[in-house]
Amino acid sequence: MADVFKFTEDQRTALKLIGGTVRNLLLFGGSRSGKTLILLFSIVLRALKAPGSRHAVFRFRKIHVREAVLMDTFPKLMKLCFPGIQYKSHEQAGYVRFRNGAEIWFLGLDSKERVDKILGREYATVYFNECSEISYPAVTTAFTRLAQRVKFYGSEELLPNRAWFDCNPPGKSHWSYKLFIQKVEPDNNTTLLFPDTYDSMLINPQGNKENLGEGYIDETLAQMPERQRQRFLEGCWLDDMEGALWKREMIDRARVINAPQLRRVVVGVDPAMTAKPESDETGIIVAGIDAKGEYYVLYDDSRKASPLGWAQAVGYMYKKWHADRVVCETNNGGDLVITNLHGVVRDISCKKVIATRGKLTRAEPIAALYEMGKVHHVGSFRQLEDQLCSYNPEMTQSSPDRMDALVWALTELSAGSSASRAIFA
Repeated sequence: MADVFKFTEDQRTALKLIGGTVRNLLLFGGSRSGKTLILLFSIVLRALKAPGSRHAVFRFRKIHVREAVLMDTFPKLMKLCFPGIQYKSHEQAGYVRFRNGAEIWFLGLDSKERVDKILGREYATVYFNECSEISYPAVTTAFTRLAQRVKFYGSEELLPNRAWFDCNPPGKSHWSYKLFIQKVEPDNNTTLLFPDTYDSMLINPQGNKENLGEGYIDETLAQMPERQRQRFLEGCWLDDMEGALWKREMIDRARVINAPQLRRVVVGVDPAMTAKPESDETGIIVAGIDAKGEYYVLYDDSRKASPLGWAQAVGYMYKKWHADRVVCETNNGGDLVITNLHGVVRDISCKKVIATRGKLTRAEPIAALYEMGKVHHVGSFRQLEDQLCSYNPEMTQSSPDRMDALVWALTELSAGSSASRAIFA
């Protein structure tokens, strides 16, 4: 195997931790540093050593763990590190099975139904990939199934249960920082009963440079804005930005797994008129309100796209979420923005809004709703939340497109309008 694939020095150090006695391990650091590969490699090793064992790889969204891990990283790993090892992939069901009966399941935590399904099985290993996007209640639910008793091949020794995590470190208010760095319970900030069972390691892309594309570190990561560079290149845990309207704690404490029955759903859009490398993204945020007046952020489909591309994305969100209205800023494109949308979905219900006041004036009432605990993120939206918590109106120069789309959507919902749809032909 050594002739086929060579681990980096950081990965070899991580392997020593993984093979040690610590029960819960977090690998955190910058983007493309090799965290996922080394943890997935270790799960395969455990599966091959313990016939009939069962292991779980979790991400927030099922589609992401299926497409990014089960259908991409996993087969690449097997080809590189385990050539000749036979397994059968059940992509629709979301698992792979080895000849010794061991299984690795690839599961999403983006609905109560999927979280509940976890309770039907026990696992010897649980791995939370991109754990910054997963809620702590979902993690604790999965922890209850880390209980499979299975023996090593040809031995009476039990395979020790293990919980592994990885992430690009978010803010210091996130549960992963509290649990692994501060070693306190995220819910109440009390000291962990068994702090020695938690360990962590920093692993950054510089140590994986030989496996990355030319220019990825120097021309992509190093050129990001300061806070993104700290997170995705240097692997730093971020403090809340001084003066930011949103704090991560405000978002985290109201986060939910599912939304209730909603009485109204809208799609907020902050459109970009070009799709050049230097162009802004088009912010596309889906949000709703329930009968109690609580707000739910349902989906972030923001993207860098041509006018046709983002119009198609908005049309898809409108239909998928059975939205009542699209609220679209038209400062830059005027009526052409609405015309563009109707070119994709003729009967789409559109409301055009013109920003006549500053971003701060529009954003403050929405940030106040968050502060009151009335806005719930259904799951995690990393890029949107990074943008919210980095927005200081006195310091931020870049256009916060996702934030703008969110503000337009929640402003429309908070207006309490129940008027019939206005169709612009």
